[in-house]
Amino acid sequence: MNANQHERKPDQPQMNAEERRYKHAELTEQVIGVFYDLYNELGVGFLEKAYREGRALALREKGIEVQCEVPVWFRGVKIGACEADLVVAGVVLVELKAAKSLDSAHEAQLLNYLRSTEIEIGLLLNFGNRPQVRRFAFENERKGISVHLRSSAAKGSS
Repeated sequence: MNANQHERKPDQPQMNAEERRYKHAELTEQVIGVFYDLYNELGVGFLEKAYREGRALALREKGIEVQCEVPVWFRGVKIGACEADLVVAGVVLVELKAAKSLDSAHEAQLLNYLRSTEIEIGLLLNFGNRPQVRRFAFENERKGISVHLRSSAAKGSS
């Protein structure tokens, strides 16, 4: 066996190629593709609401569920709802900006949303002079929360 091969022990599950990819990679690729389609068609200069509505329409046309509200949890108790720009298929939180450039405040906003919800993947998309895309992952295990106490936003229960 050479240095690049690893011997798999019989009691270890084998990781397939899909598991090595980013979580919800196919869905985030679709969302990013729609972002570029919308950017190329509308260009810059609109308020975030116009981009949000256009994106929601384009995603729904592809048969992808879109909503704007996701439960916020604190110590295992639902304390409210986060009014996100878009929640795609209940598993990807999308924050849209129409700014000259993304900055750390935009990133902090998205990370706070991810920290307080059960959603683990976030996309920060900017319709500025240059299109900007940033992908964030915040696994529930790292949040120090008990996910099993929550109901999934995708299931629509609370």
